Amino acid sequence: MPSAIVAEMAPLIAKAMPHVGHPAIRNRGTVGGSIANADPAAELPACLLALDGEVEIAGPAGRRAVRAGDFFKGLYETALGDEDVLTAMRVPAASANRRYGFAELCRRHGDYALVGLAASARMDGQNLKDVRLAFFGVDATPVRAKKAEAALEASSVDDAVAALDLAPTDDVHASGAYKRHAAGVLLRRVAAELRA
Repeated sequence: MPSAIVAEMAPLIAKAMPHVGHPAIRNRGTVGGSIANADPAAELPACLLALDGEVEIAGPAGRRAVRAGDFFKGLYETALGDEDVLTAMRVPAASANRRYGFAELCRRHGDYALVGLAASARMDGQNLKDVRLAFFGVDATPVRAKKAEAALEASSVDDAVAALDLAPTDDVHASGAYKRHAAGVLLRRVAAELRA
């Protein structure tokens, strides 16, 4: 289980951690290792993207910060150079008006997700604003569904599901059509969590 300070300051990461691997993996793996590995079905890269976080990279040219949206380049590809090391991850601290949601679908608990969703939003009265929906397991990197984000802010979850701008491809685990349907189901669950 995540520490109390992680649960307080980064609740999305705390929600995701119980889904990461099995106990042996959680006890030996690292947050930075998961992000640097950039597995498209991993939870933590999607959380970093949903939180608009950044990583710090150290290398021969010095240190630099790279935003999550610029860090993940392709299947297991990142902005890390051959001699670079990821040294830190930064996410905004939670605030009273922020909401977080997380859900994934996998064959058995602890396996990589067939489809997953990490989300954050700001409550403005009864409305969601600054919605960030980061899907994983549907492309070569975690991806934001920007049309669905806009629809969730402007109207209803039904419109957000209809606006899902994802095009998952078939793989050995599931068809693209199944993943697209599952993404809509997860969006409904997470939207309810954001509004709770």
